[in-house]
Amino acid sequence: MPRDLILGTAGHIDHGKTALMKALTGIDCDRLPEEKKRGITIDIGFAYLDLGEYRLGIVDVPGHERFIRNMLAGATGIDLALLVISAGESIKPQTLEHLEILKLLDLRHGVIALTKIDLVDATMREVVALEIRELVRGTFLEQAPLVATSAFTGEGIEELREALRAECSRIVEHRETEWFRLAIDRSFVVQGHGTVVTGSVLSGSVRVSDEVAWHPSGEFVRIRALHHHDQPVDEVHRGQRAALNLAGVPHEQVQRGQELACPGYLIPSKVLTVRLQALPSNRRPLRHRAPARFHIGTAEVMATLSLLDCDAIEPGSWGLAQLFLEEPVVATWGQPFVLRDSTAEQTLGGGTVLQPVASKIRRRHIETLEHVEKLVAEDPATRVEIVNWFSAWHGFTTADLVRDAGVGPDQVEPILRELMQIGKLVEVQLPLHAERVADLEKRVLDLLARLHQEKPLLTTHDRPKTLALLDYIGDDSILQAIVDRLISRKLLVGDARRIARADFKPKLSINQRKLKDKLVEAHREAGFQPPDPKSFAAKAAGNTAALDDIFEVAVAEGLLVRIAEGMFLHAESEAEMRRRIAVKLDAQAEGISVAEIRDLLGTTRKFAIPLCEYLDQVGVTRREGDLRVLGEPDT
Repeated sequence: MPRDLILGTAGHIDHGKTALMKALTGIDCDRLPEEKKRGITIDIGFAYLDLGEYRLGIVDVPGHERFIRNMLAGATGIDLALLVISAGESIKPQTLEHLEILKLLDLRHGVIALTKIDLVDATMREVVALEIRELVRGTFLEQAPLVATSAFTGEGIEELREALRAECSRIVEHRETEWFRLAIDRSFVVQGHGTVVTGSVLSGSVRVSDEVAWHPSGEFVRIRALHHHDQPVDEVHRGQRAALNLAGVPHEQVQRGQELACPGYLIPSKVLTVRLQALPSNRRPLRHRAPARFHIGTAEVMATLSLLDCDAIEPGSWGLAQLFLEEPVVATWGQPFVLRDSTAEQTLGGGTVLQPVASKIRRRHIETLEHVEKLVAEDPATRVEIVNWFSAWHGFTTADLVRDAGVGPDQVEPILRELMQIGKLVEVQLPLHAERVADLEKRVLDLLARLHQEKPLLTTHDRPKTLALLDYIGDDSILQAIVDRLISRKLLVGDARRIARADFKPKLSINQRKLKDKLVEAHREAGFQPPDPKSFAAKAAGNTAALDDIFEVAVAEGLLVRIAEGMFLHAESEAEMRRRIAVKLDAQAEGISVAEIRDLLGTTRKFAIPLCEYLDQVGVTRREGDLRVLGEPDT
C-alpha cells in the first residue's frame, strides 16, 4: 500500500507556489473567484500527488502577510514542507516569516524549490541559491535538496518529484495505534447530502458510520460518508486529506478551528501550560501578561500570556508559560503552536504544549515548575509519571495519558507496571504518585500529632471529624484508603470510627492516674452492673473536665471495654461474660432469651439489654427472634 503524507507549501506572495503545484499535479489550488480575479492565493488550497510508493495530500497556503492566519491553518499536520522562493526576487519578508513558522511548528523534513528560473540567467540562479543556503543554515532545511524549476517551461518538475520522493522516504512512520483526530480547515454544503468538512487527518483513522466527538462542544456526530482525493472511501487515516459528510450538523455551526476526534480523547480547555520560545528575529522580548493571538491546529484564539519562571523571555530564549484563552481549544502533549501579536502583524514566537488541560500554576512555585519541566522529557514513562503527579487524587484514564503524556494507548499498561515496580506509583485503590501518597500520609500523621498535643488525655480521635480538618480535595474513598494503609503499616491505630497515632501515649498527671485506678477498680467490683460514668464526677475534683478522656485512656490500655455509649465493663468481666454465654449456648443450642442472659450474669434488665446488643455486635451471639444463638465472635 502506498504511504500517505501531507505536503505543505510555504513562501512569499507571487513566488509561484500555486503555479508550481499545478505543474506538479495538474490541479489549480486557487478555488475562490476572488483568487482567480486577483491572481493571488487568499485561502488554503488543496491538491494531491501520486509518487508511486507515496501519495501526497498537498496544502497550498497563501503568501501574503495579511493571510498568515490562513497559512498557519494550512500548515497544520503537514509532514514535509516545500519552501518556494522565486529566482527573480530571492528571499522576501514572508519567506522569512514562513520559515520561522515552520521551525516553530517543529517540522523536520522539507524540500526547497527555486521557481521562475526561466526569467533569470544562470548567474542569478547561483546567487539566489547561495542566499537560500545561507538562509536555511541551522534549520531543518539545511541539508534539504534545492531544485531549480520553471512551471512555465516544465524544467526541473520531474527532478522536484524525485526530491520529494526521496524526502518522503526519510520520514519516520507514525504509530498505528493513535486515536483519530482531524482539525477542520474548511466546510461547505453538498446539495442532498448536507454539511461536509475537510481537514488533514492528524492521527488514527475513522470509518463511515463511526461516531466522533465534535469539539469544542463535545457533541457526538456520525460520519455519513468519506472522500479522499475526490473519491468515496470507507476509511481515512493519518497522513490523508479527507472530506467528511457529517450527519445532522448545521453548516452555519461549523467553523475553522473546530476538531473531530475519537470520543473521550480530547478535552477543551481555556488554560494550557506550554514551553515557549521568543522568535530570535524579534526586537523585543515576550513579557508577562502580554496579549497575543494563539494559533494551534486550525484554530486562532486571543490569549493572555503568563510567564511562570521569569518576567520576560528574550528573543531566541525559552521559558515556561501558561496561556489563558478567550475560547476553549483542544490540544495534545507536544503539539506545536505559534503566537502572533494582538494586531496580527508579527509572529512573536511559539513552542509546544506541555499540559493540554491545565489548572492555574502559581508563578515561580519551584516544586510545581520542577515537575512541569519534566514534561519536556523524551522518556514517555517520565511524562506518564508527571501527569499522574498533577492528577493528584483524581486519578486518570487511558485517554488522559494518551492526550497529556503523548503515549500510545498500547503503551499505557506497560508503563504503569514499570512505574509501580520502581516505586514511582503506589496502588491506593488506583495508581497514585508516591510523592502525593507520602505527602498525604505525612499530613494525616502531623494532624493527629497536633490533636494529641492539644488533647493529651484523649487516646483516639473521631475519624470522620479528624479527616475533615485536612486540606484535601478529592474522592473520600482515596483518603480513607490512605488512612487504612497507615493502620496496616502500624503507623496509626484505630478503626472506622476512631484513629490515633500508634506512637502516642496519653499523659496523665498523678491525680489523673489515681482517678483512673479508682474508676477501673469500681468497674471490677461492679461486675455486670457497671456504674454510671457521671457518678465519678464528685470524686474527680479538678479533673472533672478530663473524666471522659480518662475513660478513653482506660479503654485504650485494655482495662475497660466500651459496651455502649456511657457504659463500660471491666475487661475481666467482659471476658467472663463471653465465657458464660458460650458455655450456656453450647449446652442449650436452641438459644437463650434476654431474661436467661440476665439471670446468667446476675444483673438487671437495664443492663441485660445493652449487654445482649453488645454480644450481637461483637459476634458472640446472633439474634433469632426473641432468642440468642451462638454467633461467630470477631475476637
